Amino acid sequence: MALNIWNRRWWWSHRVLRCASACLFVMVLLARAASPLKKEILGWIEHVHVGRSRLELTAKLDTGADTSSLDANKIRRFRGKDGRRWVEFLVVEDHTGRRVRFKKPLVRTAYIKEHKGPSQKRSVVLMEICLGEYLQEVEVTVVDRSGFAYPVLLGRNALEGLAVIDPALTLTSKPRCPIEEKQ
Repeated sequence: MALNIWNRRWWWSHRVLRCASACLFVMVLLARAASPLKKEILGWIEHVHVGRSRLELTAKLDTGADTSSLDANKIRRFRGKDGRRWVEFLVVEDHTGRRVRFKKPLVRTAYIKEHKGPSQKRSVVLMEICLGEYLQEVEVTVVDRSGFAYPVLLGRNALEGLAVIDPALTLTSKPRCPIEEKQ
């Protein structure tokens, strides 16, 4: 009798284990089909192109940060003739010193919590960023980042689904997005 009960338990546990394994296998196949099969592996520091002027800047790829930020100075908010709120700012290429002035519509205002001290109010704009072979418009806060080592910080919102970040690597890929023809 005891042997018979043990056989039934083994049979059910074996059956449950087989079913769970089959379900897991199907889930893995579906996950692979839903996501790109091969993602680019990037380091925690990479070069990026910013804006249509293709400023080359060094970026820290930070999966611990939600939002992205861009080193800018002479930041000025204003109302345009259309009544919309705009942000004007200056960005300096870190390798050459080339300076580009941008005027972008204000997307929103973000309040960024600093580790020490109160929240900081920042303007958020959409910027075209080329990272590796990926070109996308990213929400960035414009702020003076002169106290930081890297002028661009790309957070999770900008990196999600694009690549795998290997913290042991740096400068693995040059920006190689196609340049659009001006019409």
